[in-house]
Amino acid sequence: MNKNRADRIIVNMTQWFGIALFTGIIIWGAVYFLKGYRYEQTNDAQIDAYLSPVNAKVGGYISKIYFRDNQQVQKGDTLVAIGLDEYGLKRNAASAELMSSHARLPILAANEETQIKSIEVIKAQLSGAKAKLNQQQREFDRYKNLLADESTTPQKFENVSTSLTITQSDYDQAKASLQVAESKLNDLRAQRNAIAAEIKIKEALLERQELDVKYTVITAPFDGQIGKKTIQEGQLIQPGQTLAFLVNKTEEKWVMANFKETQIGNFRPGQSAFIDVDAFPNEKFSGAIESLSPTTGSRYSLLPPDNATGNFVKIIQRIPVRIRLTDRPEKLNKLSAGMNANVYILKD
Repeated sequence: MNKNRADRIIVNMTQWFGIALFTGIIIWGAVYFLKGYRYEQTNDAQIDAYLSPVNAKVGGYISKIYFRDNQQVQKGDTLVAIGLDEYGLKRNAASAELMSSHARLPILAANEETQIKSIEVIKAQLSGAKAKLNQQQREFDRYKNLLADESTTPQKFENVSTSLTITQSDYDQAKASLQVAESKLNDLRAQRNAIAAEIKIKEALLERQELDVKYTVITAPFDGQIGKKTIQEGQLIQPGQTLAFLVNKTEEKWVMANFKETQIGNFRPGQSAFIDVDAFPNEKFSGAIESLSPTTGSRYSLLPPDNATGNFVKIIQRIPVRIRLTDRPEKLNKLSAGMNANVYILKD
């Protein structure tokens, strides 16, 4: 009696289990076919975000690293410090050269002042020589007339003529000295302009050296999260070398979904979508198509396939579709670039 009762219980449980399983299969099939009818879907999709490299602007040996793997950083936080000794010496040398150029300006100014005074003296001498020449010229003209009237001797006239020649020579010499002095003054002024230009060049060189000193401290360009640390203290780095990667937390994230070419016929920007992320199976994320790639994904490969060579086997290609996530930022913060996702595009 107890055995028959146990058999009936087992049979009833088996029947109910079969009914529940059959019902579950029907519901699953209905949901699956409903999704297939209402949505175009793909599991070839990943979360994407802007991944910015942090590069060194100057080379040298790393003296200190201030971040750890996966650390949250704020804009302006110091990430890496490069040895300052070499760049400090270059900055000091550039500063000393600039000071040397500045020191030459007062010397030139004093030389110019002296030369201006010398020119004034020569001008005074030239004025006296001019007056003396005019007087001697009048003396010469008078003795010339006296000689014509035979009122003086030829010897006296020759003495007056010689004096005129000497006076003319003194005047010409003073005039030439004035030209030389003025030319030297122009040279001094030209030197001052050259030194002024030299100072500007050395100021620019000093600013460059100060920039290099500034670049020895590498800071975070924005708020974000550092990835894996791949450098060590004491390591020699080169200008332009990538030191770390920083994910920008303030920028938007998106989904890059690769749909078959047979699925995208009716896709258009703005079309609604929802996303299942493998890491969060119990959550749905909303989105919309932002753009469609102008080429298939294979065209971006290093060696694009050439169907004109060899035997041809038709393979359905995939088109990358960029999907903008429309949920609030607080919900999207948990998503990380590279996470796998399933994307469903609502059919029109």
